[in-house]
Amino acid sequence: MKATPTAIPEVMIIEPDVFGDDRGFFFESFNQKKFEAAIGRKVNFVQDNHSKSVKGVLRGLHYQLPPHAQGKLVRVVQGEVFDVAVDIRKSSLTFGQWVGQVLSAENKRQMWIPAGFAHGFLTLSEQAEFLYKTTDYYAPRAERSIRWDDPDIEVSWGGSDNVTLSDKDLQAPLLKHLSDKELFN
Repeated sequence: MKATPTAIPEVMIIEPDVFGDDRGFFFESFNQKKFEAAIGRKVNFVQDNHSKSVKGVLRGLHYQLPPHAQGKLVRVVQGEVFDVAVDIRKSSLTFGQWVGQVLSAENKRQMWIPAGFAHGFLTLSEQAEFLYKTTDYYAPRAERSIRWDDPDIEVSWGGSDNVTLSDKDLQAPLLKHLSDKELFN
């Protein structure tokens, strides 16, 4: 397993060792010991989630507040997405900045997004199946969102303004309209 820090070093790209031949391939999609060694800290995953989306669906930017903040290990098992993490830690030098990565069934990359980041993805292929492990359970009262097209964050979603959003994501506030209680310190 190879772990590569992004421009925001806490967010990491995880690349598994893939063994393939004319029969297909094999890889460990998750190994607790190797993962913790790669990111340099202990992590306890408590929930696995699986979503399916069609081309142009944008999900995010989502996060949960403490004490239910979630770290996420995300990957794609069918299709391709553009995956994004936004730093929402007020005391961070990279507050309000984002990193993105194409994740696909073909490249088998994963992204580690620790607590303190909002997360979202745009489906690039005709459909995509997206899997993610979380470090805390889904807690509706702790759930928050930031607008996908926030002009202060300026996520470059690949030039596509023609996206399909949930009603919840359409109504998400801008980062600058969030109170300190809705951000991480």
